[in-house]
Amino acid sequence: MSSISTVIKSIQDIMRKDAGVDGDAQRLGQLSWLLFLKIFDAQEEALEFEQGEAYREPIPDAYLWRFWAADPQGMTGEELLSFINDELFPDLKNLTAPITTNPRGFVVKEAFSDAFNYMKNGTLLRQVINKLNEIDFTRSEERHLFGDIYEQILRDLQSAGNAGEFYTPRAVTQFMVNRVNPRLGESVLDPACGTGGFLANAVDHLRAQVKTSTDHATLQQQIHGVEKKQLPHLLCTTNMLLHGIEVPVQIRHDNTLNRPLADWDEDEQRDVIITNPPFGGTEEDGIEKNFPADTQTRETADLFLQLIIEVLKENGRAAVVLPDGTLFGEGVKTKIKKLLLESCNLHTIVRLPNGVFNPYTGIKTNLLFFTKGQPTREVWFYEHPYPPGVKNYSKTRPMKFDEFQAEIDWWGEEADGFSARVETEQAWKVGIDAIIARNYNLDLRNPHVVEQESHDPDELLANYARQQAEIQGLRDQLRAILAGALNRA
Repeated sequence: MSSISTVIKSIQDIMRKDAGVDGDAQRLGQLSWLLFLKIFDAQEEALEFEQGEAYREPIPDAYLWRFWAADPQGMTGEELLSFINDELFPDLKNLTAPITTNPRGFVVKEAFSDAFNYMKNGTLLRQVINKLNEIDFTRSEERHLFGDIYEQILRDLQSAGNAGEFYTPRAVTQFMVNRVNPRLGESVLDPACGTGGFLANAVDHLRAQVKTSTDHATLQQQIHGVEKKQLPHLLCTTNMLLHGIEVPVQIRHDNTLNRPLADWDEDEQRDVIITNPPFGGTEEDGIEKNFPADTQTRETADLFLQLIIEVLKENGRAAVVLPDGTLFGEGVKTKIKKLLLESCNLHTIVRLPNGVFNPYTGIKTNLLFFTKGQPTREVWFYEHPYPPGVKNYSKTRPMKFDEFQAEIDWWGEEADGFSARVETEQAWKVGIDAIIARNYNLDLRNPHVVEQESHDPDELLANYARQQAEIQGLRDQLRAILAGALNRA
C-alpha cells in the first residue's frame, strides 16, 4: 500500500507545479479523469480476453489508455496537450454511444460530460501519466490496495468541498449496509451517492452472496446511484469500476430531486435505500415545487426524506443519515416526520456522538432505520458511546466499525418485531403516542444518563470546542437559508 500511496502523493506534487491547476479541487478533478481512463482500460483488457473475437471496443482505439498513455516515451509536451484538448476530450464528450447498444461507451461519455483538463504543461502531464502507470490495475492485489488509497483521495476531496458535502466515514457506511443487509437480487439505491461509499460497501456485502455466473450478472444490475455534481459522479463511476461493476450505467449524473414526486413510477421503486443526503444547504429555486404543497421546502435533507419514503418499495428498507435538526425541527419538518411514522416503521434511531464527521462538520447526526408498509408503533433509540479513552473523534482518530459491535449484538430481528431487544444504559424505546404528544419531536435524550457537572479542564475545553463546532454548523445552515432568501428576492 505504501508504494501506491507514494505514487499518488508524487502525482499531487507534480500537479502543484502546473500553472493551470489551482487548488485541491482541480488537482482531484484532474486526477479523477486520468484514473477513470486507466481503470476503464484495465477492465477493457480483461473483457477483451474473456470475450475473444466477440469483443468490440466501446470507444475509439486511439483513446484507450494503452494506445496513448502507456508508453513512458510516448507523446509529451505540446503534442500531448493538443491530443488531449483537441481530440480526446471533444470526441469523448460527443461520443455516439447509445446506452442500449454500447453501454460502456455511454458510461465514458457521461463521465466526460463535464470533465476538464486543467493542466497546461504537457511535460508535467506526461510525468503524471507515467506515475499512474506504476499502478497495475489488472493485478487484483494492487487493485485491492488502491481501494484503500482511493478512500484517502475521496477524503481529500471533501476538504475542498462545500457545506453539507462531506465524506461519510467508512465505519458508518459499513454499519448501515450491515444492518440493512441487502440481498442478491434486491435493487439498491443511493439517491445522493456522492463518491459512492455506500454503494461500494453494498457491492462488497453482496459479492459475498455470489456463487455462480448468474449471481454475478444479477449483482451487476442491482446497484443504482444518482449524483448531481460532475466530480463526485466521476469518482463514483470510477469507484464502481474498481469494485467490479463492469457497466455502471446505473450511476446517473442528475439531480434526484429535479422531477415531481408524483412522477416516480412503481418500476422505479427500490428494495433498499442507503444514503447520507446533503444537509444544511438549500436547493435551487423551483425544486420545492416538485413536492406536495404542504411539505414544500428548500432544505435538501427534508426533500430527500420525502423522496426516500416515496421511492421505497412496499416492505423496502432504508438507512439514512440525518442531522439533529430533522429530529427536533417543527413546521414542515413535523409534517414530514408524521408522514414517515405513518408510512413506515421507524424502528431504530442510532444517535451518534459529536465528532463522527470531523473535520468536515460539527453537526450532530443520527442514523435512521425504517421499513415501508406498516406504521410505527414504537421507536428504539441507541446512543452510540465513545470507546474507552476517547473523548472526541478526529481526522487522525476516526470512528471504527468494531465500535458498532454492541449495536449489532443488541439488534435482533425485524421479523419478530425485535422481540429480543432490551433496554440498557445505551438503549431505550418510546411509544408512538408519546412521540405524537411531543408533536413528532424525535430528539429524545437518553433517560438512563444523568448529566454530571465536570470540572476537568481538558473535558471542559473539549466540550467548549464541540459546542463551538455545533454553533458554527448552525451558522452555516442559517447563512445558506439567508443566501437562498436573498437570491429569491
